[in-house]
Amino acid sequence: MKRLLAWWRGLYEALLEWAASPGGILAIALVAFAEASFFPVPPDVLIIAAVLARPRTWVRAALAASIASVLGGILGYAIGWGAWEALDDFFYAWIPGFDPEVYARVAGLYERWNFWVVFAAGFTPIPYKVFTIAAGVARINFPVFVLASALSRSARFFLVGGLLRVFGPRIRPFIDRWLGWLTLLFVALLVAGFLAVGWLSAGGGS
Repeated sequence: MKRLLAWWRGLYEALLEWAASPGGILAIALVAFAEASFFPVPPDVLIIAAVLARPRTWVRAALAASIASVLGGILGYAIGWGAWEALDDFFYAWIPGFDPEVYARVAGLYERWNFWVVFAAGFTPIPYKVFTIAAGVARINFPVFVLASALSRSARFFLVGGLLRVFGPRIRPFIDRWLGWLTLLFVALLVAGFLAVGWLSAGGGS
């Protein structure tokens, strides 16, 4: 376990360093694509690193994350649509955020909310990857899925990039010092997202 944690920490630090480098847009795009279907690191933290290092890149960073995330979401949809029965055991065993109970709840939400489920998952800390795959399994309307993904992911990433562009110089010392804790906050919000899935699927507490 210690070796795994050390490897994970090393990977995370390498991604942040890459994001802050001149080629950081590619790192953001790759992580955003992977996060939409299987990777646990949110691209927001890489956008933070990239924009703090090079404030003028905020539009490119947000745009790259948005496009790549939608494409990754399409991959997740395709997995759910055509390969879920063959891959479900792998996702349950190895991909953070997947378990049969959460998946069943998400699938049930599509019967009631459709577009808004995808939009909420794309914009909030609710785990987007679970929803992209469940959308494919549920066979929700594909153009609706793409539209909701594009609107929510671009709104989220441009909001993060824009705020950093405006306030970055003033908040950079704080972020530089507390980036590790901010990442833990992202994880905590992700956990809150899973709890929200359970609450919504239970009928909002009723």
